[in-house]
Amino acid sequence: MAPSKVVVSSDETATATAHDNYSPPKPPNKSYPMPKSIIFPDDGIKTSGQHPPLYEQLAPYSSFPSHISGPTVWSPHEYTSHPERWIHPFTPSEISSLSLAADTFISLSIPLTAISKTTFRLPPPLSSLLTSIRSSLLNGAGFILFRGLPVHAWGLHKSAIAYMGLGTHLGHPVSQNGKGHVLGHVKDLGEDSSRIDRVRIYRTNARQFFHADDADLVGLLWDPYFVRSLTRFSDAGLIPPLSPEQLEAASVLEETCQRHALHMILEVGDIQFLSNCHVLHARTAYKDHAPPMPRRHLMRLWLATPESEGGWRLPFHDSKEKKRGGIQVNDVAPLAELDAA
Repeated sequence: MAPSKVVVSSDETATATAHDNYSPPKPPNKSYPMPKSIIFPDDGIKTSGQHPPLYEQLAPYSSFPSHISGPTVWSPHEYTSHPERWIHPFTPSEISSLSLAADTFISLSIPLTAISKTTFRLPPPLSSLLTSIRSSLLNGAGFILFRGLPVHAWGLHKSAIAYMGLGTHLGHPVSQNGKGHVLGHVKDLGEDSSRIDRVRIYRTNARQFFHADDADLVGLLWDPYFVRSLTRFSDAGLIPPLSPEQLEAASVLEETCQRHALHMILEVGDIQFLSNCHVLHARTAYKDHAPPMPRRHLMRLWLATPESEGGWRLPFHDSKEKKRGGIQVNDVAPLAELDAA
């Protein structure tokens, strides 16, 4: 199976464009009903539920900074020749710790949605490393690639447990779709990628432009749509069509990301975590080998890092909730299935 290429990008300069006639959009006449019952997932932490956008938090481009500096700023040449800065091969000791924690969780006979730092305990050497990596994800470069999870030896179930358990030491898993899936699956299901108002691109083999997901962190495990995605809403009549200036801005953004991108080649057993707060990511198109060769399959996590645990302050109703972000649907329980549905 051919390796997968994932691209991340950060830009040293953010250019602001002034719009003197800017005025915030008016909220739509839409109500957001309270959930009929508060669902407490198996890990004991409820989701924040559905809320309307905070339109008063929108600001004109003229108020944006013209230059960004600090530890979140990086350029690809800093990392292309220094893979040790962003690739962490699992050590035998770390694999043993993950294996023991996964086996212990299996012995508890509880749902995968109940996994947490409490039910997936890791010893200080590894837990301390994850604390440091979490800090770098939130307030540093914003990406890390773990290498060498023994997915062939462990199989789908144990690999999923180890992956989700590792993720709980970085954040709280949140739903990635309206069905409540907290363990997602990036896999070509043969769906039509041109029907972007109905089809999620991660369920196809199509290229994805640079984008950020609706969660603080995103994780991918290889196992055996930012601005451009707005067209799915405009084509469906939910928002006005993009203006020529907006289309040009989208092209400039994509071209800028391509110039400042760091290319990652994912291999079987690799785990990638990225920040969605200050890093955009993309992927190239791919094609699965013909049967009986295995199909490309990546497990995905969306993780929340609330303000109370060092996360960024965000302009959303649930910024202070533990399980903020994600795709919130009232009265839908979380699911963690081992393959794409």
